[in-house]
Amino acid sequence: MESATSVVWGHSALELVVDVASGGPVGVRSLTAGGDRADRPRAVQPLVELLVAGQGRARVSHRFSETAVGTRMVFAGSSSGTDGKWRELHIDLRDERTGLVARTTFRSVDGIAACQITTTVTNQGQEPVLLQGLSSFAAGFGHARAEDVDLLRADSEWLGEGRWARHPLRDGALPDLGLGLHGQDGRGRVAVVSTGTWSTGTVLPTGGLVDRRTDQAWLWQVEHNGAWRWEVAERMNGVYVALLGPTDIDHQWQQRLLPGESFTSVPVSVAVSASGVDGAIAALTRHRREIVRPHRDLTALPVVFNDYMNTLMGDPTTEKLLPLIDAAADAGAEVFCVDAGWYDNGSSWWDGVGEWEPSSTRFPAGIEEVIGHIRARGMVPGLWLEPEVIGVRSPMGDRLPESAFLQRGGFRLVEHGRYHLDLRDPRAVAHLDAVVDRLVGELGVGYFKLDYNIDGGAGTDVAADSVGAGLLACNRAHLAWLDAVLDRHPGLVLENCASGAMRMDYAMLSRMQLQSTSDQQDHLRYPPIAVAAPMSVLPEQSASWAYPQPGMSAEEMAFTLCTGMLGRLYLSGRLDAMTAAQLDSVRAAVRVHQEIRADLAAAVPLWPLGLPAWDDRWLSLAMKSGDLTYLAVWRRGGDRTDVTLPLPHLRGADIELDVLHPSDLPEWTCDWDADAGVLSMTAHRVPASARLFRITRLTSPIPSPTEGFAR
Repeated sequence: MESATSVVWGHSALELVVDVASGGPVGVRSLTAGGDRADRPRAVQPLVELLVAGQGRARVSHRFSETAVGTRMVFAGSSSGTDGKWRELHIDLRDERTGLVARTTFRSVDGIAACQITTTVTNQGQEPVLLQGLSSFAAGFGHARAEDVDLLRADSEWLGEGRWARHPLRDGALPDLGLGLHGQDGRGRVAVVSTGTWSTGTVLPTGGLVDRRTDQAWLWQVEHNGAWRWEVAERMNGVYVALLGPTDIDHQWQQRLLPGESFTSVPVSVAVSASGVDGAIAALTRHRREIVRPHRDLTALPVVFNDYMNTLMGDPTTEKLLPLIDAAADAGAEVFCVDAGWYDNGSSWWDGVGEWEPSSTRFPAGIEEVIGHIRARGMVPGLWLEPEVIGVRSPMGDRLPESAFLQRGGFRLVEHGRYHLDLRDPRAVAHLDAVVDRLVGELGVGYFKLDYNIDGGAGTDVAADSVGAGLLACNRAHLAWLDAVLDRHPGLVLENCASGAMRMDYAMLSRMQLQSTSDQQDHLRYPPIAVAAPMSVLPEQSASWAYPQPGMSAEEMAFTLCTGMLGRLYLSGRLDAMTAAQLDSVRAAVRVHQEIRADLAAAVPLWPLGLPAWDDRWLSLAMKSGDLTYLAVWRRGGDRTDVTLPLPHLRGADIELDVLHPSDLPEWTCDWDADAGVLSMTAHRVPASARLFRITRLTSPIPSPTEGFAR
């Protein structure tokens, strides 16, 4: 609905109000879970922030707020419609001085309080324009005061992924500078920036804001497999958010637009809630299910056994694999993935990869013997592949042209003994297509673990206006290659891995079926990674390793198995060396996961103890699916053997509590206080233990606001 002063758009779960009146910038007045039309001040944060060489910023700052072109853009119309299940709104803006026209598109599925947003800018002027930054989305956060707002963000790295923290904005991030006295906005900001091709290698593209006073919450994600930036800062009238892909100041990105040419920003998504972060992550979880490519794997959720972690560790042979295949099949695995090393005839394969031909020394009768045995045992055969790299010793380095590789100044980029393919080049694509089609067509591979163990850096200067623009084009070419692979092989399952979870973004995950959450080998350090993962990844895509070993105690085995059971159960471990009783324990965990996986594919996450800190002794993750709540609890030593778990969504309800795993070890003592909505537990005093519970709601709970995180 458009009036002289505003555009109102949305559906049953979402409402967007955009100020379009003359005399001020076009901007988001409100983005809410629907129906909140209280009198709000006019928006002053421009909807589109556009940094252009020769125009710059309206005020001196390193922020992406108040760019000169962004503040000048005026309303040029709106339109709305549908695209299948998606409702769409287009807001058009124009800058008369440069002739630049911007269209911001909002897309949302009815009933879900979230939307996906992109901005396209077109040069309708007479002169070329050099872009240096373009926001996908920029808006004030509901005119909340900085004093009342908490920021959620997460650091991430190899072996320590998804380390979330929640802090007040005033707690060191954005001090009170007395902006009203000075009569202008500040210049500081919280800028979260990822460079290169490990999109989640240092920080996560997911973040959030919560108004402690009202419990209004936004969560967002930048959906890009390369460089990105999001920022939060304070203006005189409140807090704003800006979400962007690559920029000049951060990523050496510049894009020249000739008259008539267009550029589209990377997609971002924003989820909103009036009930805190729990409500916002529920909305974002449902939204993620809408943006992923449909695939049978996302509902079947087969149990994967991978031979790498704490098992063969990149040294597979026929002799080692055959008994492991039998043990995995006996345990109930449905996919068996042969990890790294299957292509290696020597002892050091790292810088020789690229041909992807099976080793003749590791498999004297051919890898077909191993693949055939996997299939004969009723499992789908899988292989590890690192498609985007060519080792410096690989013959493929000479067979492919220079244009098939990332370059700077005429030199091929080398990182850790590998060249990086440039999938804009059709010969690079043809090489990878031939590899995939051969392994699928000739060997019958139905699953690929696609790893990515180097970072391509700032980009390439070949056929690009800037190094960063070259990288962005390469990122998009990579996504197009994945789309084409799945178009040719629609039943093929692709696992997203990048040294664990260094590229855990929804550009990749909207296409690929599951995500490796870490390379962490210590079973005691893995739970905080697995518990935090649903903030970034759908439960049905979140593959956390469970690697029981023959030398573990029964409690240790239960601990590591529980780590994988509220997502995609991703098995490893020397099952072939286990006693019958130990293998029975693994088999029992697999059966439980298979019984609950359909519920997990429709569940939303909850954190009764809050998002985990890295050294927490107690951790908990819950998955709510209808009247069922699956609850995993880990105790990692320490003096305390008791814990209290708030479950406000069950307050006032009678419940039935079942221990799903392990069922053959002493039970923890549990007590349910229905009036308070609190479950108290006492564990046994052992170094580490974990339990998986199913809670069935027997009566309706007392309605209550959803509680936020503990931290």
